[in-house]
Amino acid sequence: MNRKLETIRNIGVIAHIDAGKTTVTERMLYYSGTSHRVGAVDKGTTETDFDEEERERGITIYSACVTFQWSGHVVNLIDTPGHVDFTAEVERCLRVLDGGVVVFSAREGVEAQSETVWRQANRYKVPRFAFINKMDREGANFEGTLAEIRNRLKANPVAIQIPIGSGPPHLANAFCGVIDLVQMKLLTFDNNVSPPQVKLAEIPEDQAARAQEWREKMLEPLYDLSEELMELSLAEEPIPVDLIRKTLRQATLSRQIQPVLCGSALDGIGVQPVLDAVTHYLPSPQDVPPVEGTNPSKKDAKELRKPDPEEPFCGLVFKILPAKHGDMTWVRIYSGTLRQNSRLLNPGQDLKENCAQLWHIQASRKDQVESAGAGDIVGVIGLRHSVTGDTLCDTKSPILLESIEFPETVIAMAIEPESSAERDKLHDTLEMMKRQDPTFRATESADTGQTIISGMGELHLEVIRHRLLRDFKLNVKVHKPRVSYRETVGGSAKVTGECHRMVGGQQLFAKVTIQLEHVDNPAQPITVISKGSPDNVPFSMVEAAMEELRQRGAGGGIIGGFPLGDIRITVLGVESAEVGSTETAFAIAAGDAFEKAMRAAKPVLLEPIMKLQIITPEENLGDFVGDIMKRRGEIAKTENRSGEALIEAHAPLAELFGYSSAMRSLSQGRASSSMEPLKYAAAPQEVANTFLM
Repeated sequence: MNRKLETIRNIGVIAHIDAGKTTVTERMLYYSGTSHRVGAVDKGTTETDFDEEERERGITIYSACVTFQWSGHVVNLIDTPGHVDFTAEVERCLRVLDGGVVVFSAREGVEAQSETVWRQANRYKVPRFAFINKMDREGANFEGTLAEIRNRLKANPVAIQIPIGSGPPHLANAFCGVIDLVQMKLLTFDNNVSPPQVKLAEIPEDQAARAQEWREKMLEPLYDLSEELMELSLAEEPIPVDLIRKTLRQATLSRQIQPVLCGSALDGIGVQPVLDAVTHYLPSPQDVPPVEGTNPSKKDAKELRKPDPEEPFCGLVFKILPAKHGDMTWVRIYSGTLRQNSRLLNPGQDLKENCAQLWHIQASRKDQVESAGAGDIVGVIGLRHSVTGDTLCDTKSPILLESIEFPETVIAMAIEPESSAERDKLHDTLEMMKRQDPTFRATESADTGQTIISGMGELHLEVIRHRLLRDFKLNVKVHKPRVSYRETVGGSAKVTGECHRMVGGQQLFAKVTIQLEHVDNPAQPITVISKGSPDNVPFSMVEAAMEELRQRGAGGGIIGGFPLGDIRITVLGVESAEVGSTETAFAIAAGDAFEKAMRAAKPVLLEPIMKLQIITPEENLGDFVGDIMKRRGEIAKTENRSGEALIEAHAPLAELFGYSSAMRSLSQGRASSSMEPLKYAAAPQEVANTFLM
């Protein structure tokens, strides 16, 4: 599997749901000769959507990896989900990919999840280009979508293609081809021959002036990057195609611009140029800076690994597919060479792992290989302890890479096995699903004994429930979903907790004075610090009080026992007696102080607020606005978009359960919506009162 680094492309196809990612991927596989037919999402016959749930719903739920060749390059492509409930799949893939193809619908433009995936790509500094898909749809607007990419995503899109016409064939000016501004040629696509062909022709006279105008717009941001290109332009001499591509590549890799192409993947128009753009403009592993980590054996000294097969091995686990006979672990290799039957170090857990088998992944299929080198993505069987985000490295050259951060869950649901015989099977199944999905949580309630599962949204939990019932044949009772609330305090309180208690025939005494206050610190939900202790009180006593405060903070708030956040507790002072001031006494006093402070500092219930985006016919706009207001929502903005209304609203998740049914009712099934977590905000007192005893 060792390949030339400069010919490898590790890319992801990312977008909002229904923008056409999977169709683009399917066409890529077909045109590259990897598959011999074009699968259809609606028919459930695509290569990458091979899970039963994906085929039934017609959406991507799990990221799928495929490898193919194009123009002498090896492309490792990951097709990612577009639904916000499965955004963790996008997060972990962007963490290990070198480049991205962002797909936009020419009709809907920049949508809610488009913004989310763009922000994720920004965070991981992923070079990318855009493909404006569905130019054959009624209402398609190339220039409008381009403007939205610039304004809403704060990006710098540069069109390197423009469409000829837009909309379906029955319209007068239907979409029929694209003009390549780099070669200044008309591209038409013949899919009735085998293999399908891209035909180059001269630009029609009626399009020549428009093409020249757009070409100048393309070249303008490139002049600053290439003196040679500017000199040729000033001299009014022809600019070589290779020079334009070289400059475009340089600007794309430095993330100064994002080239923009267009077409219709469903009709097979514009996909081969997308494949060419992958090879021309997206980085190889050699173009990416050396991966950076720390050396845990040298007090976290900085370590670098170049993408070189001769360097010590280093890789990152980014996905796990559980299986009865050994989990398949997806690993991105950053440096060195990984071989079968090798011994690896997991520095994060300080454990040794065995790499028993190596597999080349091709969607639902896999082929065993002897070794894999830097820049590759492989499946490993034999790892027992490693989880998503863990580093694997050479045992003699340890390095710890940055892990992968995932968002917190916002919705939970209780499940119970119908019989005690099912309990162990349920526990094992949930543990397996947690390994596969890092945003899935499963815990047992100490109060009720119920198992509480939580996830990123209603669809996320619904997919999990279906898997439990259908795939694993578990006989479980499923309760209604519920919101994952949080708690904090609205003010500050200074209190003294006391211990005057007889325990085991000994009189215990201690006093602990604390300050509890609200602070904004998402990285550290509960912070416990000490201002120091008197000389006559051993530090172990103060530490016992601080440990009790940490445990109380981790145990939840006083409204409904929900997780606490944004709180700082400062131990201001302690008092002891000559006899009876033990660690137990200080822990009891600290617990008393915590209870008093939480009540005095005005406890606040926080509820998740969702960002809701709705596209509806204009005549239904008023109905939707009224419905959102009834749900305690706020309208952030409304827009007119090609005869339809776009509504962006912020509303509590608790009021949005079953919203898809309400939406269908309000619009007679003509509206669509998406939602994503926005923030936590204070819930009304009447909501908090429902949890108070």
